[in-house]
Amino acid sequence: MNVLLVFDSRSGNTDQIARAIASRLEKLGSVRVFAANDHPSGIQLRGVELLVVGGPTQAHGVSHPLRAWLDDLPDAALEGFLAAAFDTRFQVPALLSGSAARGIAKTLRRKGARLVAPPESFFVAGSEGPLQPGEIDRAGAWADTIAAEATRTRAKRGSGF
Repeated sequence: MNVLLVFDSRSGNTDQIARAIASRLEKLGSVRVFAANDHPSGIQLRGVELLVVGGPTQAHGVSHPLRAWLDDLPDAALEGFLAAAFDTRFQVPALLSGSAARGIAKTLRRKGARLVAPPESFFVAGSEGPLQPGEIDRAGAWADTIAAEATRTRAKRGSGF
């Protein structure tokens, strides 16, 4: 299975989570990881079966570089894709902090993707971090859940990706 992970990271916390997720998804096959602001127009979707997107929660929502990348995707560009969304944010109710993961998931669905897991948040201790203890391990466990569900969904569909 070809996996693409696209993320935005302001202070490195989301980058750490993204790489922990990517390393666990390698059991599925090829995993490419891109920062949204480094390659906004150069991220190729051809051949991708699972798309994982994440970023920091900023101003109660999705960061500007990640929002720009998502908005640039044509309508129905993710038709047939499996997908998952995550964010990093303070450990307070999402009603108070917002959740980039929820906004990312909504956009992924609107562009045609099928989510294989609910949006997930990973927590930071402050606006510059660090990550709360145990969040890297939790990201790996979440990636295992994504891998299992993506494999199950792919088997139901048959190998006709």
